[in-house]
Amino acid sequence: MAKVKITQVKSVIDRPKKQKDTIKALGLRKVNQTVERENTPVIQGMIAKVSHLVKVEEA
Repeated sequence: MAKVKITQVKSVIDRPKKQKDTIKALGLRKVNQTVERENTPVIQGMIAKVSHLVKVEEA
């Protein structure tokens, strides 16, 4: 499968708990941190829910 690079670009302060939990589940903890994940439907759904907080690139 293809991989995607996910970078957190905005803070989760003052965000709903579901969004905080989604960011944590993606493996992100700090602003400007980048993780690489397999591009699965589950990951795509998580990215869609927090798309305003992250930047996504093909790896």
